[in-house]
Amino acid sequence: MLPVAPLMIEHRLIERMIAVLRVEVDRLKKDGKPDGVIIDQIVDFIRIYADETHHGKEEDILFRELKKKDQSDVDKKMMKDLIADHVTGRETTRALVAAKERYLRGDKGALGEIASRMEFLADFYPKHIEKEDKHYFIPAMKYFSKDEQDAMLQEGREFD
Repeated sequence: MLPVAPLMIEHRLIERMIAVLRVEVDRLKKDGKPDGVIIDQIVDFIRIYADETHHGKEEDILFRELKKKDQSDVDKKMMKDLIADHVTGRETTRALVAAKERYLRGDKGALGEIASRMEFLADFYPKHIEKEDKHYFIPAMKYFSKDEQDAMLQEGREFD
């Protein structure tokens, strides 16, 4: 198994939560009432699973090892862009939480920001996943020997 295979499988679970996020965005636009509990559950999933666990393996294992390789300029740029995407996801999630907290304290003007941050994340994650799955992960494996791939796969298991 390639070390990116578990990451790609994890993408399927992230996509399922993003579908829930999309439903919540549509509901929020329709009735104008954010559900703080659902937002908290989505944020917890994004922070703990998508970012700490999933992006942690990407950044702390795969990208760390790729930085040691003589990647093509195109591949270096793609990795840099993917890392920047992770930062964007973190920042947007933080902003969503802040907007939700402001709303709960009575700032009704934060409703628009809640909706826009949620919609951004619902649009952002599928595009990010597509970049990784279809344009970077498999081609990046050419930089590694079978032993290196096996070592990264094992490290990913230990990370989990």
